[in-house]
Amino acid sequence: MANAKIIQEKQEAVAVVASKLTSSSSTVIADYRGLNVAQVTELRKQLREAGVDFQVLKNSIVRRATEGTELTSLNDILTGPTAVAFSGEDAVAPAKILNNFAKKNDALKLKGGIVEGKVVSAEEIKALAELPSREGLLSMLLSVLQAPMRNFALAVKAVGEKQEASA
Repeated sequence: MANAKIIQEKQEAVAVVASKLTSSSSTVIADYRGLNVAQVTELRKQLREAGVDFQVLKNSIVRRATEGTELTSLNDILTGPTAVAFSGEDAVAPAKILNNFAKKNDALKLKGGIVEGKVVSAEEIKALAELPSREGLLSMLLSVLQAPMRNFALAVKAVGEKQEASA
């Protein structure tokens, strides 16, 4: 009976990981080997503050979670100790936090991940991390949208001032 219970617990763990992999807007997989407890605690704190779920998972559980999905190419990077960061809302947050942490701590290595349902390499995760935040992108878009109106308003004002000066 103990074996059946263990198998059921593992199947439940696989189901939870599978649902997180498919429902997350982004997932980043990293090798944390060489980080001390204080560093891992600091990393977990940063990720938690950003709403990112960070777990150390067995590679076999992640492999089983990808079976029957288009995420099976993820299995190539599942070697050695594996930490997985799941983000449901902000696709850039886990990549940005882990990439910045890896710059300061050489022991953390990005392996790859999933962004919007597609398996991506470590280089693509790093490129995603270099993008401005969502708020930064929205402010850039807003300034681009405001520029034509601002220029038009300045032109109308200049024409009005010119007409007042000539009158």
